[in-house]
Amino acid sequence: MGIVLAGHQYGKAENRVVRFHRDTARHHIVDLNVTTTLRGGFAAAYLDGDQAAVLPTDTQKNTAYSYAKEKGLASVEGYALDLARHFVDDVGPVTGARVDVDSYPWDRVVVDGREHDHTWVRSGTEVRTAAVTVDGAGAGQAVHVVAGLKDLVVLKSTGSEFKGFLVDGYTTLPETDDRVMATSLSMAWRYTGAALADGFGFDAAYATVRRTVLGVFATLHSSALQQTLWHMGRAALEAVPEIAELRVSAPNRHHFDYDLARFGVENRGEVFHADDRPYGHVHARVVREEEPDAPLAWETGSLL
Repeated sequence: MGIVLAGHQYGKAENRVVRFHRDTARHHIVDLNVTTTLRGGFAAAYLDGDQAAVLPTDTQKNTAYSYAKEKGLASVEGYALDLARHFVDDVGPVTGARVDVDSYPWDRVVVDGREHDHTWVRSGTEVRTAAVTVDGAGAGQAVHVVAGLKDLVVLKSTGSEFKGFLVDGYTTLPETDDRVMATSLSMAWRYTGAALADGFGFDAAYATVRRTVLGVFATLHSSALQQTLWHMGRAALEAVPEIAELRVSAPNRHHFDYDLARFGVENRGEVFHADDRPYGHVHARVVREEEPDAPLAWETGSLL
């Protein structure tokens, strides 16, 4: 049996691109982490060391920085689309490109009750994400936009229960009809082709999804974290018709009542021990039945 090069791709990882909009006295900041990955006819570089078809990763880096100015950065998804299309449409050996972008939020510093025009403080751990894949050329070109968020830590102190679960000889967890529910949400949603039309509001769609899922988390009385994920995903697709599917991951950040009785102190669901390991991890995928699958949209920049 022979040994072959079965797959390959390469790119430039984690370019830290910070763009300031300084057209008025009130500046704006966009803080990004950009990874580019190219696919195409690069086998000779692997097999023979022939670099003739290889666009240097340093060139990819330079393009990412230059496009932050050339294309204006109206939205992270639009910026990633411009980059991916450039690599596929303008660089001959490239047949496919994926651009992953993390966007870090900043809040304006408040001075004497007013937001400052050019000073910010980094806010929270939440990261906005975008992943754009462009594959092929001409009329048959496939374009996929996957937006999302990660590390969105949410918690509610009541409105959640966990009981009626399967029990075996190793079960020690007691049932409860009132528990703390906390998680660090990671979500990604794939847009339909309708979102690729000029003028689609990626920022508005992102804000709608975020607002919708947080509203569901807060107001739904949860019998299980799994139930909460389903209702969040369904509500997001109902709120934004241009979303074809949504995937969500939610590690369960457990909170346990701390035993204060041994100190003669009553604990009525007020003091907890927060445990970050081990944790339950729960996943869900919510789709529109009429939308075709798009596995290429979810292929990452790594073959591992």
